[in-house]
Amino acid sequence: MDELSLLRMAAQRLVGPRAASATEVVRRLTAVQAQDLPGALQSVALRTAGGTRAAVTAALDAGEVVRSWPMRGTLHLVAAEDLPWMLELLAPRVLAGAAGRRATVGLTDADVARAGEVARAALTGGGRLGRTELIGALAAEGVPTDGQRGYHLLWWLAQTGLTCLGPTEDGDQQFVLLEEWVPAPRRLERDEALGELALRYFSSHGPATVKDLVRWAGLLVRDVKAGLAVAGPRLERLVVDGTEHWMDPATPEQLGAGRAEAEGVLLLPGFDELVLGYADRSCTVPPAFADRIVPGGNGMFRATAVHAGQVVAVWRTGRGKSRPIELEPFGELPPDVLRAVDQRYAALP
Repeated sequence: MDELSLLRMAAQRLVGPRAASATEVVRRLTAVQAQDLPGALQSVALRTAGGTRAAVTAALDAGEVVRSWPMRGTLHLVAAEDLPWMLELLAPRVLAGAAGRRATVGLTDADVARAGEVARAALTGGGRLGRTELIGALAAEGVPTDGQRGYHLLWWLAQTGLTCLGPTEDGDQQFVLLEEWVPAPRRLERDEALGELALRYFSSHGPATVKDLVRWAGLLVRDVKAGLAVAGPRLERLVVDGTEHWMDPATPEQLGAGRAEAEGVLLLPGFDELVLGYADRSCTVPPAFADRIVPGGNGMFRATAVHAGQVVAVWRTGRGKSRPIELEPFGELPPDVLRAVDQRYAALP
Protein backbone atom coordinates (compact mmCIF):
# COMPACT_ATOMS: atom_id res chain seq x y z
CA MET A 1 0.00 0.00 0.00
CA ASP A 2 2.93 2.35 0.63
CA GLU A 3 4.02 1.80 -2.99
CA LEU A 4 0.53 2.75 -4.15
CA SER A 5 0.83 6.12 -2.44
CA LEU A 6 4.31 6.70 -3.86
CA LEU A 7 3.07 5.93 -7.36
CA ARG A 8 0.25 8.43 -6.92
CA MET A 9 2.74 11.08 -5.85
CA ALA A 10 4.74 10.41 -9.00
CA ALA A 11 1.69 10.48 -11.25
CA GLN A 12 0.71 13.82 -9.80
CA ARG A 13 4.23 15.20 -10.43
CA LEU A 14 4.84 15.85 -6.73
CA VAL A 15 8.13 13.95 -7.07
CA GLY A 16 10.54 13.38 -9.90
CA PRO A 17 10.70 15.69 -12.93
CA ARG A 18 8.14 18.46 -12.60
CA ALA A 19 5.93 19.96 -15.28
CA ALA A 20 7.34 22.87 -17.26
CA SER A 21 4.53 25.34 -16.48
CA ALA A 22 1.54 25.93 -14.25
CA THR A 23 -0.79 25.50 -17.21
CA GLU A 24 0.77 22.11 -17.99
CA VAL A 25 0.19 21.02 -14.38
CA VAL A 26 -3.47 22.00 -14.43
CA ARG A 27 -4.03 20.44 -17.84
CA ARG A 28 -2.40 17.20 -16.71
CA LEU A 29 -4.42 16.96 -13.48
CA THR A 30 -7.54 18.02 -15.46
CA ALA A 31 -8.99 19.77 -12.40
CA VAL A 32 -7.40 21.05 -9.18
CA GLN A 33 -9.71 21.62 -6.23
CA ALA A 34 -9.70 25.35 -5.54
CA GLN A 35 -12.25 26.58 -3.03
CA ASP A 36 -9.16 27.82 -1.15
CA LEU A 37 -7.44 29.77 -3.92
CA PRO A 38 -4.07 30.39 -2.16
CA GLY A 39 -3.83 26.67 -1.41
CA ALA A 40 -4.67 25.77 -5.01
CA LEU A 41 -1.98 28.13 -6.30
CA GLN A 42 0.51 26.43 -3.98
CA SER A 43 -0.59 22.94 -5.04
CA VAL A 44 0.07 23.80 -8.68
CA ALA A 45 3.36 25.54 -7.92
CA LEU A 46 4.64 22.48 -6.03
CA ARG A 47 4.19 20.42 -9.21
CA THR A 48 5.91 22.95 -11.49
CA ALA A 49 9.65 23.21 -12.12
CA GLY A 50 10.77 26.27 -10.19
CA GLY A 51 7.11 27.00 -9.57
CA THR A 52 5.74 30.03 -7.78
CA ARG A 53 2.23 31.07 -6.85
CA ALA A 54 2.77 34.22 -8.89
CA ALA A 55 3.31 32.09 -12.00
CA VAL A 56 0.01 30.31 -11.43
CA THR A 57 -1.75 33.66 -11.02
CA ALA A 58 -0.11 34.79 -14.26
CA ALA A 59 -1.65 31.75 -16.01
CA LEU A 60 -5.06 32.87 -14.73
CA ASP A 61 -4.46 36.43 -15.89
CA ALA A 62 -3.35 35.18 -19.32
CA GLY A 63 -6.53 33.16 -19.79
CA GLU A 64 -4.66 29.83 -19.89
CA VAL A 65 -6.23 28.59 -16.64
CA VAL A 66 -9.67 29.43 -15.24
CA ARG A 67 -11.48 28.80 -11.98
CA SER A 68 -15.04 27.58 -11.96
CA TRP A 69 -17.41 24.85 -10.77
CA PRO A 70 -16.81 22.14 -13.42
CA MET A 71 -17.81 19.15 -11.27
CA ARG A 72 -19.47 18.23 -7.98
CA GLY A 73 -20.57 21.86 -7.58
CA THR A 74 -17.09 22.64 -6.24
CA LEU A 75 -14.54 25.24 -7.33
CA HIS A 76 -11.60 23.91 -9.34
CA LEU A 77 -8.80 25.24 -11.52
CA VAL A 78 -8.97 23.86 -15.06
CA ALA A 79 -7.23 24.57 -18.35
CA ALA A 80 -9.34 27.20 -20.08
CA GLU A 81 -10.09 25.16 -23.20
CA ASP A 82 -11.30 22.22 -21.07
CA LEU A 83 -13.96 24.04 -19.07
CA PRO A 84 -16.74 24.05 -21.72
CA TRP A 85 -16.63 20.32 -22.48
CA MET A 86 -16.31 19.46 -18.80
CA LEU A 87 -19.39 21.53 -17.98
CA GLU A 88 -21.33 19.89 -20.81
CA LEU A 89 -20.39 16.46 -19.49
CA LEU A 90 -20.56 16.96 -15.72
CA ALA A 91 -22.88 19.88 -14.95
CA PRO A 92 -26.27 18.30 -15.82
CA ARG A 93 -26.29 15.96 -12.80
CA VAL A 94 -25.38 18.85 -10.48
CA LEU A 95 -27.91 21.22 -12.03
CA ALA A 96 -30.65 18.61 -11.71
CA GLY A 97 -30.54 19.07 -7.96
CA ALA A 98 -30.30 22.87 -8.05
CA ALA A 99 -34.05 23.56 -8.12
CA GLY A 100 -34.42 22.31 -4.57
CA ARG A 101 -31.52 24.45 -3.42
CA ARG A 102 -33.03 27.53 -5.08
CA ALA A 103 -36.30 26.94 -3.24
CA THR A 104 -34.39 26.62 0.02
CA VAL A 105 -32.61 29.96 -0.38
CA GLY A 106 -35.73 31.67 -1.75
CA LEU A 107 -35.04 32.14 -5.46
CA THR A 108 -37.41 31.57 -8.37
CA ASP A 109 -36.69 30.47 -11.93
CA ALA A 110 -37.52 34.04 -12.96
CA ASP A 111 -34.84 35.36 -10.58
CA VAL A 112 -32.26 33.05 -12.11
CA ALA A 113 -33.22 34.00 -15.66
CA ARG A 114 -33.04 37.70 -14.80
CA ALA A 115 -29.63 37.22 -13.19
CA GLY A 116 -28.35 35.72 -16.43
CA GLU A 117 -29.64 38.69 -18.44
CA VAL A 118 -28.05 41.21 -16.07
CA ALA A 119 -24.72 39.40 -15.88
CA ARG A 120 -24.49 39.09 -19.66
CA ALA A 121 -25.23 42.77 -20.14
CA ALA A 122 -22.69 43.78 -17.49
CA LEU A 123 -19.86 41.59 -18.81
CA THR A 124 -20.34 41.66 -22.59
CA GLY A 125 -17.50 43.36 -24.43
CA GLY A 126 -14.70 42.36 -22.09
CA GLY A 127 -16.33 43.36 -18.82
CA ARG A 128 -14.77 42.16 -15.58
CA LEU A 129 -16.44 42.25 -12.19
CA GLY A 130 -15.35 40.92 -8.81
CA ARG A 131 -17.73 38.89 -6.69
CA THR A 132 -19.00 41.87 -4.69
CA GLU A 133 -19.35 44.00 -7.80
CA LEU A 134 -21.28 41.36 -9.73
CA ILE A 135 -23.64 40.72 -6.82
CA GLY A 136 -24.11 44.49 -6.58
CA ALA A 137 -24.96 44.69 -10.28
CA LEU A 138 -27.58 41.96 -9.85
CA ALA A 139 -29.08 43.66 -6.79
CA ALA A 140 -29.23 47.02 -8.59
CA GLU A 141 -31.49 45.41 -11.20
CA GLY A 142 -33.85 43.99 -8.60
CA VAL A 143 -32.47 40.44 -8.40
CA PRO A 144 -32.60 39.13 -4.79
CA THR A 145 -29.02 38.62 -3.54
CA ASP A 146 -29.26 38.75 0.26
CA GLY A 147 -28.28 35.80 2.44
CA GLN A 148 -27.18 32.81 0.36
CA ARG A 149 -28.95 34.04 -2.76
CA GLY A 150 -25.99 35.96 -4.15
CA TYR A 151 -23.58 33.04 -3.91
CA HIS A 152 -26.13 30.65 -5.41
CA LEU A 153 -26.62 32.95 -8.39
CA LEU A 154 -22.87 33.29 -9.00
CA TRP A 155 -22.57 29.51 -8.83
CA TRP A 156 -25.51 29.05 -11.21
CA LEU A 157 -24.16 31.53 -13.76
CA ALA A 158 -20.83 29.68 -13.86
CA GLN A 159 -22.31 26.18 -13.66
CA THR A 160 -24.48 26.86 -16.71
CA GLY A 161 -21.47 28.10 -18.69
CA LEU A 162 -22.27 31.81 -18.83
CA THR A 163 -19.38 33.02 -16.66
CA CYS A 164 -16.13 31.86 -15.12
CA LEU A 165 -13.47 33.29 -12.82
CA GLY A 166 -10.46 34.38 -14.80
CA PRO A 167 -8.13 37.35 -14.30
CA THR A 168 -7.15 38.78 -10.93
CA GLU A 169 -7.18 42.35 -9.71
CA ASP A 170 -5.63 43.26 -6.35
CA GLY A 171 -5.83 39.60 -5.38
CA ASP A 172 -9.53 39.30 -6.23
CA GLN A 173 -10.59 37.12 -9.13
CA GLN A 174 -12.85 38.70 -11.71
CA PHE A 175 -15.92 37.15 -13.31
CA VAL A 176 -15.91 37.24 -17.11
CA LEU A 177 -18.11 35.82 -19.86
CA LEU A 178 -16.88 32.30 -20.59
CA GLU A 179 -17.52 32.58 -24.32
CA GLU A 180 -15.38 35.73 -24.51
CA TRP A 181 -12.61 34.62 -22.13
CA VAL A 182 -12.25 31.19 -23.78
CA PRO A 183 -12.63 31.93 -27.50
CA ALA A 184 -11.28 28.55 -28.66
CA PRO A 185 -12.92 25.88 -26.46
CA ARG A 186 -12.60 22.17 -27.08
CA ARG A 187 -15.85 20.46 -28.01
CA LEU A 188 -16.18 16.72 -27.43
CA GLU A 189 -18.98 14.26 -28.04
CA ARG A 190 -20.16 12.52 -24.87
CA ASP A 191 -18.34 9.19 -25.39
CA GLU A 192 -15.19 11.05 -26.43
CA ALA A 193 -15.44 13.25 -23.34
CA LEU A 194 -15.86 10.24 -21.05
CA GLY A 195 -12.80 8.65 -22.62
CA GLU A 196 -10.79 11.85 -22.31
CA LEU A 197 -11.73 12.26 -18.65
CA ALA A 198 -10.87 8.65 -17.83
CA LEU A 199 -7.53 8.78 -19.64
CA ARG A 200 -6.46 12.01 -18.01
CA TYR A 201 -7.67 11.13 -14.53
CA PHE A 202 -6.02 7.70 -14.40
CA SER A 203 -2.85 9.06 -16.05
CA SER A 204 -2.48 11.91 -13.55
CA HIS A 205 -3.91 10.28 -10.41
CA GLY A 206 -3.32 6.57 -10.91
CA PRO A 207 -3.07 3.96 -9.66
CA ALA A 208 -6.75 4.64 -9.02
CA THR A 209 -10.01 2.74 -9.27
CA VAL A 210 -13.34 3.17 -11.01
CA LYS A 211 -14.81 4.19 -7.63
CA ASP A 212 -12.13 6.85 -7.27
CA LEU A 213 -13.10 8.48 -10.57
CA VAL A 214 -16.81 8.15 -9.78
CA ARG A 215 -16.28 10.12 -6.59
CA TRP A 216 -13.80 12.61 -8.06
CA ALA A 217 -15.91 13.63 -11.04
CA GLY A 218 -19.40 12.96 -9.71
CA LEU A 219 -20.14 10.50 -12.51
CA LEU A 220 -22.13 7.28 -12.52
CA VAL A 221 -20.27 3.95 -12.50
CA ARG A 222 -21.58 3.12 -15.97
CA ASP A 223 -20.19 6.40 -17.31
CA VAL A 224 -16.74 5.74 -15.87
CA LYS A 225 -16.75 2.23 -17.30
CA ALA A 226 -17.74 3.64 -20.70
CA GLY A 227 -14.84 6.08 -20.50
CA LEU A 228 -12.48 3.33 -19.43
CA ALA A 229 -13.53 1.25 -22.44
CA VAL A 230 -12.20 4.08 -24.62
CA ALA A 231 -9.11 4.91 -22.55
CA GLY A 232 -8.15 1.45 -21.31
CA PRO A 233 -5.80 0.50 -24.19
CA ARG A 234 -3.58 3.48 -23.28
CA LEU A 235 -3.48 2.65 -19.57
CA GLU A 236 -1.85 -0.04 -17.46
CA ARG A 237 -3.95 -2.31 -15.27
CA LEU A 238 -2.69 -3.01 -11.76
CA VAL A 239 -4.34 -5.24 -9.15
CA VAL A 240 -3.74 -4.18 -5.54
CA ASP A 241 -5.16 -6.36 -2.75
CA GLY A 242 -7.61 -7.85 -5.23
CA THR A 243 -8.83 -4.46 -6.48
CA GLU A 244 -8.36 -3.31 -10.07
CA HIS A 245 -6.45 -0.04 -10.50
CA TRP A 246 -5.46 1.89 -13.63
CA MET A 247 -2.49 4.18 -14.29
CA ASP A 248 -0.22 5.69 -16.91
CA PRO A 249 2.35 3.07 -18.00
CA ALA A 250 5.05 5.73 -17.51
CA THR A 251 4.26 6.32 -13.82
CA PRO A 252 6.69 3.70 -12.42
CA GLU A 253 9.51 5.33 -14.40
CA GLN A 254 8.50 8.74 -12.99
CA LEU A 255 8.64 7.27 -9.49
CA GLY A 256 12.01 5.69 -10.21
CA ALA A 257 13.40 9.12 -11.08
CA GLY A 258 12.05 10.59 -7.85
CA ARG A 259 12.02 7.71 -5.37
CA ALA A 260 14.43 9.32 -2.91
CA GLU A 261 12.27 12.43 -2.89
CA ALA A 262 9.10 10.35 -2.54
CA GLU A 263 10.54 8.60 0.51
CA GLY A 264 11.36 11.95 2.09
CA VAL A 265 9.10 14.75 3.36
CA LEU A 266 6.54 16.85 1.48
CA LEU A 267 4.37 19.65 2.81
CA LEU A 268 1.02 20.04 1.08
CA PRO A 269 -1.65 22.73 1.46
CA GLY A 270 -5.18 21.86 2.47
CA PHE A 271 -7.43 20.41 -0.25
CA ASP A 272 -4.45 19.03 -2.19
CA GLU A 273 -5.26 16.45 -4.87
CA LEU A 274 -3.08 13.79 -3.23
CA VAL A 275 -5.61 13.70 -0.41
CA LEU A 276 -8.84 14.79 -2.12
CA GLY A 277 -8.39 13.08 -5.47
CA TYR A 278 -9.66 9.64 -4.39
CA ALA A 279 -12.65 7.91 -2.85
CA ASP A 280 -10.21 5.66 -0.98
CA ARG A 281 -7.23 7.62 0.29
CA SER A 282 -6.25 5.12 3.00
CA CYS A 283 -2.91 4.30 1.35
CA THR A 284 -1.85 7.91 2.00
CA VAL A 285 -4.00 8.91 4.99
CA PRO A 286 -3.97 6.38 7.85
CA PRO A 287 -7.69 5.82 8.61
CA ALA A 288 -7.05 6.23 12.34
CA PHE A 289 -6.01 9.84 11.72
CA ALA A 290 -8.49 10.82 9.00
CA ASP A 291 -10.46 12.99 11.43
CA ARG A 292 -7.32 14.99 12.19
CA ILE A 293 -7.26 16.16 8.58
CA VAL A 294 -10.98 16.92 8.40
CA PRO A 295 -12.00 17.67 12.00
CA GLY A 296 -15.58 16.65 12.63
CA GLY A 297 -16.05 15.83 8.96
CA ASN A 298 -16.71 19.52 8.31
CA GLY A 299 -15.33 19.43 4.77
CA MET A 300 -12.41 21.72 5.60
CA PHE A 301 -9.23 19.80 4.76
CA ARG A 302 -6.14 20.88 6.70
CA ALA A 303 -2.62 21.17 5.31
CA THR A 304 -0.63 17.94 5.64
CA ALA A 305 2.94 16.73 6.11
CA VAL A 306 3.77 13.57 4.17
CA HIS A 307 6.70 11.23 4.93
CA ALA A 308 7.42 8.26 2.69
CA GLY A 309 3.97 8.50 1.16
CA GLN A 310 2.10 8.64 4.48
CA VAL A 311 0.46 11.69 6.04
CA VAL A 312 2.14 11.97 9.44
CA ALA A 313 0.97 15.39 10.63
CA VAL A 314 -1.12 18.44 9.90
CA TRP A 315 0.39 21.91 9.91
CA ARG A 316 -0.26 25.61 9.67
CA THR A 317 1.81 28.74 9.42
CA GLY A 318 3.15 29.67 12.85
CA ARG A 319 1.87 32.66 14.71
CA GLY A 320 5.21 33.68 16.17
CA LYS A 321 8.74 34.22 14.89
CA SER A 322 10.16 31.49 17.11
CA ARG A 323 8.36 28.76 15.18
CA PRO A 324 7.45 29.64 11.56
CA ILE A 325 5.46 26.41 11.19
CA GLU A 326 3.15 24.85 13.75
CA LEU A 327 3.16 21.07 13.35
CA GLU A 328 0.66 18.66 14.90
CA PRO A 329 2.21 15.18 14.49
CA PHE A 330 0.07 12.03 14.67
CA GLY A 331 2.87 10.42 16.69
CA GLU A 332 6.49 10.99 17.61
CA LEU A 333 8.54 11.98 14.56
CA PRO A 334 12.30 11.35 14.27
CA PRO A 335 14.59 14.41 14.44
CA ASP A 336 15.58 14.05 10.78
CA VAL A 337 11.93 14.19 9.71
CA LEU A 338 11.36 17.31 11.84
CA ARG A 339 14.40 18.95 10.27
CA ALA A 340 13.11 18.07 6.82
CA VAL A 341 9.72 19.63 7.69
CA ASP A 342 11.44 22.91 8.54
CA GLN A 343 13.46 22.78 5.34
CA ARG A 344 10.40 22.06 3.23
CA TYR A 345 8.48 24.87 4.88
CA ALA A 346 11.28 27.35 4.18
CA ALA A 347 11.22 26.29 0.50
CA LEU A 348 7.45 26.42 -0.03
CA PRO A 349 6.33 28.47 -3.04
